[in-house]
Amino acid sequence: MSLQRLFLTFGGAGEAPKASGTVGSFAGLIVGIVILHFLTMETLFMLTLAISIIGVFEINKYEKAHQSHDDGWIVIDEVAGMWIALMMVYSTLPHLSFEYKEFIAYLFAFASFRYFDIFKPSTIGKIDRDVKGGLGVMGDDILAGFAGGMLSILGLLAIEKIITIF
Repeated sequence: MSLQRLFLTFGGAGEAPKASGTVGSFAGLIVGIVILHFLTMETLFMLTLAISIIGVFEINKYEKAHQSHDDGWIVIDEVAGMWIALMMVYSTLPHLSFEYKEFIAYLFAFASFRYFDIFKPSTIGKIDRDVKGGLGVMGDDILAGFAGGMLSILGLLAIEKIITIF
C-alpha cells in the first residue's frame, strides 16, 4: 500500500468491504477520543487542520492520476468531519452534569455526523455536487462535521435542561 493510499484510507480503515465511510468515521472517532484524553484539544484541532489541507492536495493528485472522483475507500474526509463534531461536543462536556455524558456526547457526535454525511442536506449536498476535486471531497464532510457538532450540542443541552427540571 502506498503512503498516499495509507493516508487517504486513514491507515486502512477505508479498505473495509462495506460501509467504508462509517468504518472510517468510527476509526476517526476512536483515534480522536484517544487524542483528546491523552493529549489536548489543541492537538486534535491542529491534526484536523493538517489532514484537511493535506487531504485536499492528496485527493487532487489521486483524482488527476486515476481520473476518478470521491472513491468510496477515501475516508480521510470522514475523519476530518468526525474530528470537528467530536471537538465541538468535547468542548460542551464541562457544561453538562448528567451521568454517562461523555459516552452520550460521543455517540451523538458520531450519529449526527454520519446523518449529515450520508443525507447531505442543503449546502452540504451542494458542495458535494458542485465543488470538484479535493476541496469538494473534503468540504462536504467538514461542513457535515460542523452541522453534526451543532445538532449534538443542541441534543446534549436539551438533555441537561430536562434533567435539571426533574
